[in-house]
Amino acid sequence: MLKEERQAFIIHQINLHNKVLSSDLSAQLNVSEDTIRRDLNELAENGKVLKVYGGALSKSFQYPFRENHVYARDAKKQLAGKALKLIQNGMTVLAGGGTTMLELARSVPENLECTFFTISPLVALEMAERTKAEVILIGGQLSRSTNICIGAQVINQLSEIRADLCLLGANSLAIEEGVTDSDWEVVQVKKAMLRSANKTAILSIAEKLNSVQKMKVCSLNAIAYLITDLDPEHRSLAKFSQLVDVI
Repeated sequence: MLKEERQAFIIHQINLHNKVLSSDLSAQLNVSEDTIRRDLNELAENGKVLKVYGGALSKSFQYPFRENHVYARDAKKQLAGKALKLIQNGMTVLAGGGTTMLELARSVPENLECTFFTISPLVALEMAERTKAEVILIGGQLSRSTNICIGAQVINQLSEIRADLCLLGANSLAIEEGVTDSDWEVVQVKKAMLRSANKTAILSIAEKLNSVQKMKVCSLNAIAYLITDLDPEHRSLAKFSQLVDVI
């Protein structure tokens, strides 16, 4: 594989999953980690990715956010619009972080009378500025790679909440493996969020379906809704529809 092809693959993986590890890219591309590190350094120098220890992040996570840096933004807007149909006045909603949740926060109607708990300072700010809803930030250690609050303090706070609905973005999603992620701390927080809600909806662009990360968040039967940018009757969603309500 030519260097240009390899780097194009790397950029796509980073855009799709927001974060990649050098070790995973090395295995996927069958090249040394030194080669991957050189690629990531070059891509970072050219302003295409954000280099971090052990891997790289999407430019989507660079604050302040720029619309042209958000991967598949139109698709994520569709997810947000579908998710809003699940929210009714008077509900208590627990929201995760990431660019899909930011699109949701930007789409919440100004007059919606709900209580939103979130682990994302950025989502909290968007909702507080744009709506009259009560917004409560669940605070703790800030993960610089995901811009959400993590750690034991967050998990303890989540244990004291009983939300009507939990809305989570997905890193990867597959029939057998369920919902998976690449960050251990994030996985623990997401598990706590699932335990704190009566129902959970996973928001995922179609490209993330049938992909797998190393750490499991939950099986598909642990969630109530799967929200994608596809029509619910799309053939690629047939197997998912047998396990979860697809929107």
